[in-house]
Amino acid sequence: MNLYEHTIIVRQDTSPGELKQLTDKYSKIVEKNHGEIVKTENWGLLNLSYLIKKNKKGSYIHFKIKGKGNVIEELEKNEAIDKKLLRYLTVKVKKFNLETNYFGKKEDSEKKESIKN
Repeated sequence: MNLYEHTIIVRQDTSPGELKQLTDKYSKIVEKNHGEIVKTENWGLLNLSYLIKKNKKGSYIHFKIKGKGNVIEELEKNEAIDKKLLRYLTVKVKKFNLETNYFGKKEDSEKKESIKN
């Protein structure tokens, strides 16, 4: 089994309910192709570095996926025709970092650090 980190950027005018539907839709595609979603993170609405399809912001959803290459092929094939998505990116990794939340609130991470010390 290969390990992948997959991020999608959704249009800024997408409602939270639609974001949940998209997350469920792509999770089902992964599971249907014998893959496994290890973790899903909603990074929220972030500024884009440059305009993408006339959008200044996008909602980021990040998946940590365990599966074979055909899982990613099927996932990207469906994402290519989805009008709500601005971009998607898949990176093959050697292992997952499940502890670090890069887009969490700083106060939460500071509390965890003080607990460790």
